[in-house]
This record gives sequence, structure tokens and C-alpha cells, in this order.
Amino acid sequence: MCAVAKIPHLRKKFQHRCEIFRYQMSSFEPVVVIDGKGHLLGRLASIIAKQVLNGQKIVVVRAEALNISGEFFRNKLKYHDYLRKSTRYNKTKGPFHFRAPSRILYKAVRGMIPHKTARGQAALERLKVFEGIPPPYDKKKRVVVPQALRVLRLKQGRKYTTVGKLSSAVGWKYETVVDKLEEKRKLQSAEYYAKKKALAKKVESAQTATAGSEAAKKLAEFGY
Repeated sequence: MCAVAKIPHLRKKFQHRCEIFRYQMSSFEPVVVIDGKGHLLGRLASIIAKQVLNGQKIVVVRAEALNISGEFFRNKLKYHDYLRKSTRYNKTKGPFHFRAPSRILYKAVRGMIPHKTARGQAALERLKVFEGIPPPYDKKKRVVVPQALRVLRLKQGRKYTTVGKLSSAVGWKYETVVDKLEEKRKLQSAEYYAKKKALAKKVESAQTATAGSEAAKKLAEFGY
């Protein structure tokens, strides 16, 4: 049973996506699109690493909405300490510190994979990570990973940090651009859903009106 089903206020929101994710992870799909919003960075990275090593292609969208446990200021200090790590004699030799949320998740997954081998490189090629939801993934079914959802893994009231906010604090410059594009996408999505509901209502009323007709009875005989 999906862990979401045990929490009443989350059951309606996430249960359908949980079932889809469970089905897709038990059988290979051409591509699995994961909505990163509300997931814990490390837990999600570990699951993605295992799946791409097994051959599954995965796309993660809305990487800027990923979460990290702990308050913002503490995580910011930890990240600044991480930025200080460099080659002593020549800083251009690395290590290189990514600021964009998509690259932060990518590097977290890379650290869980033998990325210097041919097998590891092939696994990383199966992973794509994006800020926002660019086309064509805005038209595809998106799923969540129950084992990595913050609302299921962190105790209620615990502090957490959004990766997008942390990235902006350490040098990522495109938060406003992504927010603007996301607002545009959400408006288009709302228009599409309104049209879809109106069409479904018309179809339902038409079926109700013609339910007792001779044509409907004939179609019912043939299983329609």
C-alpha cells in the first residue's frame, strides 16, 4: 500500500500518481517523468541512481522546487563551505561547484553512480533534469516518488529548504525567468483543463439524452 494512502489530506492529491509510479518502476517505460516538487533531494537522487543503472530513462522537472531538510541559513553556510573546496595549486582544475538546481540534483545522482566507467556514463545519459516544465514534458503525465516525498519523510513542523532559494543565494541567476515561464505554463494548463471539463460535460449530457434511443440499444448489443 502506498504510504500516501495512510494520510487522509494527501490521499486524493497523490494516490493516483503513486500508483502510476509503482507500475512504471515495476515495468520499464520509454521515459518516466518525475515532478520534483516537494521531494527530498538525497532520497530522490538515490532512487533515480538505482533506476538509471537498471536501464530506465528518467526526466525530472521542477528541480527548483526540490527540498533539503534543515533551515535555510544552516544549508546556506554548508553550501558556502562546499564552495571553498578547490584544488590548492590551480582552481581551474576543479572540483567544479554547480549553482543551478538541475545541476545540483544531477551531481547528487552522479555521486551515487560509478560515473567513470562505461556503465556509469551510459546510466547518466538516461537522466535529464530541468528547472520548470519545458515542452514536450508539459504535455506528459508526471509522477511522484512516495519514498522521497517530504510530507511523508519529515516530521510535521520540521524546517526545510527549497533548492531554488538556496541556488539563488549562492549565484543562480534565473529564478525570475523560470517563475515567469511557469506562470505562463500554468495559465495555459488551466485553460486546457477548463476546455476538457466542458467537453466532458457535453459528452455526458449527450449520452444521457440518447440513452433510451434505438441506436443506443443496438450499440449496447455489440458491446459499445
